[in-house]
Amino acid sequence: MVSNAGGQRFEKTLIFAHRGASTVAMENTRAAFDAALRYAIDGIETDVQLSKDEITVLWHDEFLDRIGLASKHIDDFDYSQLKTFNFPQTSNEGLMTFKQFLDNYYRRCRLLVEIKNRGWEPVCRHQSKMQQVVSLINTAADSNTSDYIIVSSFDLPSLVYAYQRTPCIPYIYNIDNDQSAADIQQTLAECSFLYGLCLPIALLNQHIINLLRTYNKCIAVYTCNTDDEIDKALKLGVDILISDVPDKALNKRNIKHNL
Repeated sequence: MVSNAGGQRFEKTLIFAHRGASTVAMENTRAAFDAALRYAIDGIETDVQLSKDEITVLWHDEFLDRIGLASKHIDDFDYSQLKTFNFPQTSNEGLMTFKQFLDNYYRRCRLLVEIKNRGWEPVCRHQSKMQQVVSLINTAADSNTSDYIIVSSFDLPSLVYAYQRTPCIPYIYNIDNDQSAADIQQTLAECSFLYGLCLPIALLNQHIINLLRTYNKCIAVYTCNTDDEIDKALKLGVDILISDVPDKALNKRNIKHNL
């Protein structure tokens, strides 16, 4: 790894499969993760939510429309109930827990774990989710996880809470489209513990790149799927490029580096 202040953190941009190879198989499933690994990607991004009985599971969406339960949330059901539901393209495996994900994919590639803390949840559930995730990472990982497993969230207080209890894990704050460069600078000034930021590709520009490099932060971008989006991220020299089409992103990166 290269980690020079003011420069790109890695020797080349790392390509992360967004929820696995989600154009090949249902996102956040073993099938999607295994398909992504066949592309020789650098990392996998996934999403963690909490069942009603506080089991950490992999699921992105706010609702369960994908399995015919419109208007219902993950946290409306105990894990034992969730296991009985029909999750398409999972070979009858059902919903994957975060522990199962770590058991199967830790050390096979880098992992970016996004904690989905929702506005309707009480703060105690946000904290429980964070506590479980970092505890499982600490159990699975070496004494120093370095940057092999990164935890991210759009909820900054949750990241502060997690860092205060487990400072050895790298934390990334996810930025929304409506946040400005001034918001980013304020966050960097107030939360120096952050390993980096993850920004929407539409928001990224050279000014923000320079700002993040000044603070020596990791720069991740989501979700780069078109040729223009991937080319923009590679030209700006981001550290982590998250894509639904990781094979395309890998090919473009390898052409850039003459690999």
